[in-house]
Amino acid sequence: MRKIYHLSTCSTCKRIISALNLDDSFQFQDIKINKITLKQIEEMVKLSGTYESLFSKRAIKYKELGLKDKDLNEADFKNLILTDYTFLKRPVFIIDQKIFIGNDKKTIELVAKFL
Repeated sequence: MRKIYHLSTCSTCKRIISALNLDDSFQFQDIKINKITLKQIEEMVKLSGTYESLFSKRAIKYKELGLKDKDLNEADFKNLILTDYTFLKRPVFIIDQKIFIGNDKKTIELVAKFL
């Protein structure tokens, strides 16, 4: 499977996707329009190891809801991601049973090498 979970309105996602020159073998899922399903997040966590690794602590709602001051567990991370798309660290690339999460430079370099 070659899939990208992204946000089409996110300039960072747009820049990364454009820079990688991806071919037609990729499926793109705009997580705002097509919400992440339970099955999809469970597939992601099988590859990533934890729900926390998929969770964005930079999301505005993370601060607004005071989640920073709470002791969140794996079930909390999972439920928050399923409840609101902004909690998914993005973009998420799944390429041939490997997962690449987030937009830091090192991750994107790994994606580029793996292509």
